[in-house]
Amino acid sequence: MTDHKGSTTRRSVIIGAAAGGLAAATAHAAPPALSMADLKKEGDVACLYHCDYGDNARFAQTLNNISNHYSAYGADPFGLQLVIIAHSVAVKYFLSTLEGTPWKDETIDPALFERVTALAKNGLKVHLCEITFQRLKLDKGKVRDVPFISFVPSGVATVAALQSKGFAYLKVG
Repeated sequence: MTDHKGSTTRRSVIIGAAAGGLAAATAHAAPPALSMADLKKEGDVACLYHCDYGDNARFAQTLNNISNHYSAYGADPFGLQLVIIAHSVAVKYFLSTLEGTPWKDETIDPALFERVTALAKNGLKVHLCEITFQRLKLDKGKVRDVPFISFVPSGVATVAALQSKGFAYLKVG
């Protein structure tokens, strides 16, 4: 969904999710690409979760922290803005299949992405690093078809850009 200027907003993603916009399609185009100028702080409290690791338990703990973060704000999608910035091996958690990737022999519990989807109903956005996809020659069409995922030019540059715009920084270690 877009606002009157044609850009995707946090409110439109939340409304789209509530309207059933999280249903996955079998064939789809890659998620939208955002420019650095598109990245905005849309509330008083905003935090980015930096995710560049591929350990399933660590990713699950990240999701626990995000859930707890929303809980502290009464799961109010307008009271708190949370974003996952994923690059390097962490992009695997947002792919519909690991076939044709460096992680083709790994197994990821589908419940992890179900948890991400549930958190997106509170407004969680996920930004994936274009550089990671280019360097690893990953097919962008393998990214899950959901409205809360987008591409950014660089994961680490997005981390810095959001911090400069007032986002707090968290990384589960």
